[in-house]
Amino acid sequence: MLKQKQRSLMYFTSAPLILVLMVLMLLQSLAVMVVARVENYTRSDFPADFVFGAGTASYQVEGAALDDGRTPSIWDTYTHANKGLSNGATGDIACDHYHKYKDDVQRMVETGLEAYRFSISWSRLIPNGRGHVNPKGLEYYNNLINELLMHGIQPHVTLVHLDNPQALEDEYGGWLSRKMVRDFTAYADLCFKEFGDRVLHWTTINEANVFAIGGYDNGLAPPGRCSPPFGLTCTEGDSSTEPYIAGHNMLLAHSSVVKLYYAKYKAIQRGFVGLNLYAPWFSPYSKAVADVIATKRAIDYYIGWFLHPLVFGDYPDIIKKNAGKRIPTLTPRESKLIKGSIDFIGLNHYFIFYVKDNPSNLSRNIRDITADMAVSIFLEPEDATTDQDEVESSSLFAILEYLKKVYANPPIYIQENGKGMERNGTLIDTPRVKYVHSYIGALLDAIKNGSNTKGYFLWSFLDGLELLGGYQTGYGLYYVDLDDKQLRRYPKLSAHWYSNFLKGRSIRPDEIIVDGNEAFVSSMSEASDH
Repeated sequence: MLKQKQRSLMYFTSAPLILVLMVLMLLQSLAVMVVARVENYTRSDFPADFVFGAGTASYQVEGAALDDGRTPSIWDTYTHANKGLSNGATGDIACDHYHKYKDDVQRMVETGLEAYRFSISWSRLIPNGRGHVNPKGLEYYNNLINELLMHGIQPHVTLVHLDNPQALEDEYGGWLSRKMVRDFTAYADLCFKEFGDRVLHWTTINEANVFAIGGYDNGLAPPGRCSPPFGLTCTEGDSSTEPYIAGHNMLLAHSSVVKLYYAKYKAIQRGFVGLNLYAPWFSPYSKAVADVIATKRAIDYYIGWFLHPLVFGDYPDIIKKNAGKRIPTLTPRESKLIKGSIDFIGLNHYFIFYVKDNPSNLSRNIRDITADMAVSIFLEPEDATTDQDEVESSSLFAILEYLKKVYANPPIYIQENGKGMERNGTLIDTPRVKYVHSYIGALLDAIKNGSNTKGYFLWSFLDGLELLGGYQTGYGLYYVDLDDKQLRRYPKLSAHWYSNFLKGRSIRPDEIIVDGNEAFVSSMSEASDH
């Protein structure tokens, strides 16, 4: 855990003004930084213990939603109510990874993946959320883990990916209740007991910040709660208070799980437990000092909201000030439990946002988290003259540099990074190849500059159900033909590029070697016919 680093961080908490000034200076320097990336890197340029993989999540790829004893999660309920932006799509069938996992693992082997990040469906393993354990759920995840290890692929497991059991949501409101801390800890205990002899890397909650904001502020994620004038057409919720309450309980649940692991399993299993955050980079919209300060606020709200308590033991001052009584106070006991309770941070990073100061938001009678931030967000800066692709991949370097300097350089896994493209049947996803090529180059630059990043997982292995876009947007290395009853998979150009990189070949986008070239051309033609 990070407790051993606390002494070196004491000067931050004893001199907050100095810290703020240092951070503002850092933001100004990172705002104008465009890293000169190495274009022709190789797999061997990365540390020997660095791991490359790809990821999925249970509801997005497994399918078999009601098979073998699984019960609905809040994501099932959310999609079946046609909430959010998934265009009415559900994960009932998805990619049918539940039945096709052996074939998919073989594709991972062919691609050269060193690790596979996936999530466990809590309601498949414990249908009622607590109590009775489903033997079919145990069997499936044991089989998947064993299949991965048999082929030399590391399993990296996430416990919750927007899909806690609907049964607990119905019983006591899920993450709005502290009862969730107890039940989540018991669920984690079962996973450690059953799978921990083979799984060394555990992530408690995926994108905890987005889960809290999307699920309880704007309604764009399960369970889809919000209140007027915020969010979508939610039927219940309180956008002013519930995101803070849910986030607070997620932190307590995470730290409770880490405490359990260290007390009961760490000495024997020697694994690691982390928390995942959605982590775009934020840069000032202009050179105005107000925009630089506003950028610090945005980072504090998106990243510091969870990472600050984990490192320093309390929420950032600006959040406590702007949210006031709407955010729960961390008691001394809770602060002690949470502080240092991470072995690593998982980051899901895709792009950069530009931040403009918007103090008028603070004058609203009713505020949510977005209003508390007092910012406006843009996709381009005021003076967008620099090549935007170059800036965007530099955003990964920037956020890793920020975490290195502000949060004592914690161990980090890039657990999601990728580019969504329209699912139009083409396998020639050149923009995705260029994106991944550029971002991995920026990652290498960050590591050479001292970042303690341990691994990279491309999102995603398969074209699955996306929270924002349903099946209309695909992130996968493999195209899944949803019109085919067999749900056949076809490797995209990006799969061949990634395979080339992992196998030490050329990574120039115009020099991709396609293993089984005739099969690739044939599959490309087949997919285009559908």
